[in-house]
Amino acid sequence: MIRRFTIALLLFAGAAMGQSQPPREMILQDSIAVTGTGRVSIPPDRFTFTVGVQTFSAAVEDAVNENNRRTANVIAALKKAGAADREIRTSNFSIWPQQEHNPQGTSAPRIVGYQVMNNVTVTREKIADAGRLLQVAVSAGVNQASGLQFEVSDPARGRVEGLKAAFADARAKAQLLAEAAGRTLGAAIAIAEGTDIVPPRPFPRAAMMARAEAAVSDVPVEAGTQEMTYTVSVVFALR
Repeated sequence: MIRRFTIALLLFAGAAMGQSQPPREMILQDSIAVTGTGRVSIPPDRFTFTVGVQTFSAAVEDAVNENNRRTANVIAALKKAGAADREIRTSNFSIWPQQEHNPQGTSAPRIVGYQVMNNVTVTREKIADAGRLLQVAVSAGVNQASGLQFEVSDPARGRVEGLKAAFADARAKAQLLAEAAGRTLGAAIAIAEGTDIVPPRPFPRAAMMARAEAAVSDVPVEAGTQEMTYTVSVVFALR
């Protein structure tokens, strides 16, 4: 009797333990994680360009004074053309000694003059003025220019449309994968946003631009559009 009672007790305990563990499908929820991308093309509303005055002279004082005079003319011309004080800033000023090396290398290099460089960067939120202001600077005496760039000042522009497109792309991928696996796509159970902005292509560098001696037309420029890229990561349930 005692042995039978022990066996029955063990069987009862085993049955109770089996009932206390939830089925495997209740512990693990089937799902699929995908990333979607949405792209929106937006016309830029701001431009930036940098122009510079480069001067040379045997005496550093002469090189600086000549550079100061010509740079002041450029700034005055930009302001007269409508650029505000807050839209103009000095972005670089440098003085470089020009050296002459002995071909035989028997003596130290000798300083024969000085190069002075002053760069002015213009930023304005009126695309139509880009070519005109760039030409004003050239006509006023600049002899170097770096890039002309067009930008979207507010990254939030196009965000709603871009995120909707990114989610639609993610859902389409998940639907395709679910069908390939013989499953049915369920609701989105987790969404994470990620945003990346593709910078516009810079305007080709124009090195040592010749000074315009006479009135010339505006520099032809095209702003084009800037592509904004939005991404979302989504987890969908599978049925």
